[in-house]
Amino acid sequence: MPWKLASLGAIFAVSLLAGCSTNTGSAPASSSEPVSQNDSGRCEAKGAEFAIGKQASVELLEQARSRSGAQAARVVGPDDMITLEYRSDRLNLNADRTGKIERVNCG
Repeated sequence: MPWKLASLGAIFAVSLLAGCSTNTGSAPASSSEPVSQNDSGRCEAKGAEFAIGKQASVELLEQARSRSGAQAARVVGPDDMITLEYRSDRLNLNADRTGKIERVNCG
């Protein structure tokens, strides 16, 4: 029985990582956009609002994370299972089924 749980956990982890590794080739944001001066480690979603309407990618996730001042970031799809604890240092990029960012929030 434990091997079933371990294999299910491994499948879940691999599918979660595979979703994060998709590269759509979107162009990086211009350097003229403001960079967050938030050094507290707390997430400020306003800094990541530039991502709304763009296709999710690893580069976009990292840019949004750094501009929001968050310590961690994740892309959340409409059917993704996520933890529900609130973390003030985490940025969430909420995407639609096509991978386009619809909303940004902290938590």
